[in-house]
Amino acid sequence: MKKHILLIYIFCIVSSYGISQTLSVATYNIKFDDKRDTINNWSNRLPQIIGLIKHHQLDIIGTQEGLKHQLEDLKDGLLSYEYIGVGREDGINKGEFSAIFYNTEKVKVSDSGNFWLSETPDKPSVGWDAAMERICTWVRFETISDETTQVFYVFNAHFDHVGREAQINSTKLILEQIPKIIKNEEVILMGDFNITPQSEAYENLKSSTLTDSYISSASPPYGPIGTFNAFDWQMKPTRRIDYIWTSQNLIIKKYAVITDNYGLKYPSDHFPVRALISFVKK
Repeated sequence: MKKHILLIYIFCIVSSYGISQTLSVATYNIKFDDKRDTINNWSNRLPQIIGLIKHHQLDIIGTQEGLKHQLEDLKDGLLSYEYIGVGREDGINKGEFSAIFYNTEKVKVSDSGNFWLSETPDKPSVGWDAAMERICTWVRFETISDETTQVFYVFNAHFDHVGREAQINSTKLILEQIPKIIKNEEVILMGDFNITPQSEAYENLKSSTLTDSYISSASPPYGPIGTFNAFDWQMKPTRRIDYIWTSQNLIIKKYAVITDNYGLKYPSDHFPVRALISFVKK
């Protein structure tokens, strides 16, 4: 019933104002380059991820776990794309990034920054009961179009996989940081949150002004519910831990979990989550 009411609300907005530009946005944990991986090593997976991004025409991709050389590999294979982010261990190049890739033919950057998911968000640090440093990268984008320029923010985060307190407090911290960084612009929050919809951390987000694109999609969600596959072809993915949240004036036209594979192998141990997002023309 709640979803039905939400879709009626979306329809009313679109009918009143119309839709402006549309962007294809995704969150994708690309799995760090673990030298212990065998058939799932980075050299095998890299061309598959590049091909996936190109085929699905993803305009903005919030990545997680990418090491510096992986991000450079992707950039080399995606000629019209750039990325923004820093290594979570030193705020420069060390450790995993929560880098945001973007198509330079669709959007341009006007500001960006990072903060750590901890009690000291302005410097590299481990927060609460987390197992390691965790970071959120944000970018202020402007669309490149003959139409009216749209300004919006993208926040991309990777929550801790162990610390329940860290997960809960990470949601609270992000919800505190967003209004400090943005003004009246629209916002997209994405990432590998390592939480399920049954968690307290999820409830914190659900109770905010942001909406879960899985729920708010105008078209029925496509693909499996689960977003984590563990590189296991035989496993039925049921855990939804990767999300795209949006401010309420953004229209989610479509939502999909992309399950592309090659020879019974996946490009990563997570599936990318894709949302087709439109701006309301006011």
